Amino acid sequence: MNEENIDGTNGCSKVRTGTQNEAALLALMEKTGYNMVQENGQRKFGGPPPGWEGPPPPRGCEVFVGKIPRDMYEDELVPVFERAGKIYEFRLMMEFSGENRGYAFVMYTTKEEAQLAIRILNNYEIRPGKFIGVCVSLDNCRLFIGAIPKEKKKEEILDEMKKVTEGVVDVIVYPSATDKTKNRGFAFVEYESHRAAAMARRKLIPGTFQLWGHTIQVDWADPEKEVDEETMQRVKVLYVRNLMISTTEETIKVEFSKFKPGAVERVKKLRDYAFVHFFNREDAVAAMSVMNGKCIDGARIEVTLAKPVIKENTWRQHLNGQISPNSENLIVFANKEESHPKTLGKPPTLPARLNGQHSPGPPEIERCTYPLFPGTKLTPISMYSLKSSHFNSAVMHLDYYCNKNNWAPPEYYLYSTTSQDGKVLLIYKIIIPAIANGSQSYFMPDKLCTTLEDAKELAAQFTLLHLDREHSVFSLDLCRRVWRK
Repeated sequence: MNEENIDGTNGCSKVRTGTQNEAALLALMEKTGYNMVQENGQRKFGGPPPGWEGPPPPRGCEVFVGKIPRDMYEDELVPVFERAGKIYEFRLMMEFSGENRGYAFVMYTTKEEAQLAIRILNNYEIRPGKFIGVCVSLDNCRLFIGAIPKEKKKEEILDEMKKVTEGVVDVIVYPSATDKTKNRGFAFVEYESHRAAAMARRKLIPGTFQLWGHTIQVDWADPEKEVDEETMQRVKVLYVRNLMISTTEETIKVEFSKFKPGAVERVKKLRDYAFVHFFNREDAVAAMSVMNGKCIDGARIEVTLAKPVIKENTWRQHLNGQISPNSENLIVFANKEESHPKTLGKPPTLPARLNGQHSPGPPEIERCTYPLFPGTKLTPISMYSLKSSHFNSAVMHLDYYCNKNNWAPPEYYLYSTTSQDGKVLLIYKIIIPAIANGSQSYFMPDKLCTTLEDAKELAAQFTLLHLDREHSVFSLDLCRRVWRK
C-alpha cells in the first residue's frame, strides 16, 4: 500500500500511513469475520461471507460503483454499502501503486438489496463534493455473431458453435422479416458463464475466424435491462414479434380479441413486430398465454409482456439497451429486438428527461470522464471517423447516417402550437434533400414536445426509423449489438 493516503471518513482530510491503512482493513476483517484477498488487480472482501451455505446469489444482485476517491478503501466503503443490506462480496479494483482504480463491484445476497443500494447510494456524497455513481452490474454471458449464412438453421448454428467454443448453452436466432425460412444473418450465443463467453470472444474476435467459409463478426451482446417484478406486475401491453410485414394492425387486433371481444385497446405495429395494448392486465396475461406460438398470416408469433423503461440514472458502467422505435411507445417500452444485425437501423435512445421516463442509456460507451494529464497527445479527428456507438443522441446518429450515405445533412424545420392549458408545444419537420423527391418528402413524428431538445430528438428518431424501413442502406458501422430475450 502507499505510505500515505487521505482518510476521508466523515469528510476529514487527515493523512494516514500505509500501516494505518492495513490496520484499518484488519480491524474491518476482525469486526465482520470476512476474508480479504488481493489477486488479478482487484481486492475481494468476502465471497462468500462467513457462514454462507449454497450457491452464490443469482444475477441481478451485483451493483457497479464508480467515481470512488482513489484514496478510499474498504474500511470506509463497506459500512456505507452495508446500509442497503448484507454484502456477499465487495471487489475493489486496485492499482499496482496501492491506490484504488476508482470503481468497485458490490454483490448483495438478494436483488432487492442491490436495487435498494442503487436507490439510496447513487449520487451519494461520499466525501464533500465527491459523489459516487451506483448502478446495476451486468454479468454478460452472450455474444453477438454476425455474417452468418442466412440459410443456416438454429440447430446447425448451435452445433457449429459448440464445436469451436466451449460452454455454449443456447443460441438465439431470429427469422427474416421477409422470408421466415431464413435467419437474419446473425445470432446470439449464450454461454454458461461470463468467463466462457469471454474466452470464446477472445478466440473468435481476430476477424479471421470463419464459419461455413464466411468470416464472422463477433462482439458482446448488449444485455437487456432487468425490470423489477413489482413494475412488471402493472404491465398491460404485449410485445408480439415474428409477424409478417404484410400483417395489418387490424388483423392483429382481431386475432387478439378472439378470446375476449373488446379487451384490446389498440395495436401499434412496425415492420414485423407490434405492441398490443389491453384495457386490463388480466386480459393481457390471458391473451399472452393463448396467443404465444399461434400462427397469424402463416407466421408463428412470439408473445411476451412488454418491458417498461426503468427510471434510473443513465450513468453506468456498461450502458446498454434501446427503446422502441415506435413513436407512440418511443419513451415507454423497451424494444425487444430489431430487424437487422446488431439492431441495424435502430434509432438511438431518447434523453432520460422525455416524459419523465429514463431510457436504459446509450449503447456501449461508458459515460464517465477521465483526467486530462499535462502533455497528453491529442489528435484532431472527424466525427465521421468514429463508430455510431460514440453518439448518444438521435440527432447525431441521423447526421452520421446521412454522411455515410453521401447525402447532404438533414434540414430541420421547427413548428409550434399551444396546448389547452396554454403550454407552447414544439415539433420538428425533417427533410432529407437526397430523397426529398421520393415517396416521402419529409418526416414528422405524431407527438409534440415541451422543450426544443426533446422535439429535435424525437423527430430524428422518427426519421431514423422510417429511413430504416424504406431505405435499407445502413452502414455496418451503425449496427449495434443488442440482445433482447
